[in-house]
This record gives sequence, structure tokens and C-alpha cells, in this order.
Amino acid sequence: MKTSNPVLARLGQAAERERAAGYAQPGPYGQPGHPQQQFPQQPYAQPYPGGYGQPVAPPTVTPMTLDDVVVKTVLMLAILGASAAAAWVLVPDALAGPAWIGAAVVGLVLGLIISFSRMANPALVVAYSIVEGVFVGMVSKAFESLYDGIVLQAVVATFGVFFLMAMIYKARIIRATPKFTRIMVAVIAGLFGVMLVNLVLALFGVNTGLRDGSPLAIGFSLVCIVVASLSFVLNFADIEEGVRMGLPQRYSWTAAFGIVVGLVWLYIEILRLLSYFQGDD
Repeated sequence: MKTSNPVLARLGQAAERERAAGYAQPGPYGQPGHPQQQFPQQPYAQPYPGGYGQPVAPPTVTPMTLDDVVVKTVLMLAILGASAAAAWVLVPDALAGPAWIGAAVVGLVLGLIISFSRMANPALVVAYSIVEGVFVGMVSKAFESLYDGIVLQAVVATFGVFFLMAMIYKARIIRATPKFTRIMVAVIAGLFGVMLVNLVLALFGVNTGLRDGSPLAIGFSLVCIVVASLSFVLNFADIEEGVRMGLPQRYSWTAAFGIVVGLVWLYIEILRLLSYFQGDD
């Protein structure tokens, strides 16, 4: 199964090796050079650790399914939501600023580790959900204190966009072609760089106009919302190809992580955009 995603290609090769390991011949009859290896073997009498002539055991690696990804995604969202609710209620207002800044930094570090790691680590993914929940909870509380009802609007809009993109992908209206993937990766990296520079400048009191409610800020948020929405196409394509390639079940955590990252980004951008159109009262 060919894929335009180089990471999936490597994982697919690793999955093939792991599946092949299910047919490994560690027993004495399976060692290279053993006399029995000089004779042709019948399909029903392949060497196996349980004894010579026993049926071949099925592969030891369980491939992931779409249901696995759905379950892990729901679990991550539940953990994130519980963490956000706990932070909203338990963190004092005086510590709200340090809490969301600290959670944002830790979440960014964990996200980069998970993204660039070739191994799926459920513990890191769960830790990311908890930390990101604190960040989302603190940001949501701040916006809700200024604009009543804005959080519910943002949540509904976020999941509405997500399910719309799922239907668009299923209908094959938008496809994750190699060119589309390259463009999306470049645009996401560019936006990440711009937001990082803007954050650093804001810490030194420099206003770039990207987050102040101006027409430029509205346009920037709209661009971010469109890109965040299109990023789900990459997630869906990776999941679909991962299932077809037989990636091990544990990689469903990585797939769920990608979806949750997109949902959080989309939610924050929609929250910002809605705040720009709220009245001063």
C-alpha cells in the first residue's frame, strides 16, 4: 500500500516486520542450518515454537481499526473535557494567567515530542490531554467571563465543522493528494511560525494587529480556521491508510492525538473570531 506520508510509510514497513515476527521460527527446528531446514516444508507443517509440525500461529500484532481510533479520540476528549472543567473550577483567578501559559508551553512540548516520535506512547497522549485541558479550560473561562455564552457557541461550531469535514472527505470532495499534503504541511508550519513570532512580540508589548480584533485579525483567524478544518483531511487520510496498511493497534493513539490537536486549534480560533463580533456590553 503506497502512501504520500513518509512517516506512515516507515510505520507501514515496521508493521510488516512486526506481523512477520508472528511467523518467526525461534524453535530449534527453525534455526538456520538445522537439518530439517534442508527439506521442503508442507504448509500445514511449518516450524513453530510450540513444536515441529504444529499449525502456524496467527500474527501476534493486532492491527488498528477505525473503531480503535474513534474510541481513543472520544477517550482523549473526555479526559480533556474533565481536565478543562476541573481547571475552570479549581484554579483561582489570580493564577489563571500562569496556569494557561504554563499549560500552553507544556502542551506544546508534549505535542512536539508525540508528533516527531515514531513510537505511539499512550501515556504521553493522555498527559497531553490533561495539560491541554487545563489550557482550554483557562482560556474558555477568560472568554466566558467577557462574553456570556461564547464557549457553547464555539464548541457547537467546532464539532459542526469537524463533522462537515468528515462528510466532505467521505464523499471524496477533497482528497489528500501528495500536492495537497505538501501545501498543507507548508501552510501549517508557516502559520505556526507566525503565531510563535506574534506571541514573542506580544510579550514585549509589540502589537502586530493579528489578535486585536481588527480586520487583519479577523482575516487571520479566518485563515487559521480554514487551515485547521482542512487539516482534518490529512488526519482522515492518514487513518484510512494506516488501517489499510495494518499498523499496530497502539498507533490508534497517535491518530486520535492528531484529531484532538486539530479540534483544539479549531476551537481556539473560532472562540477568538466570535469574540471579535461581540458587543461591548
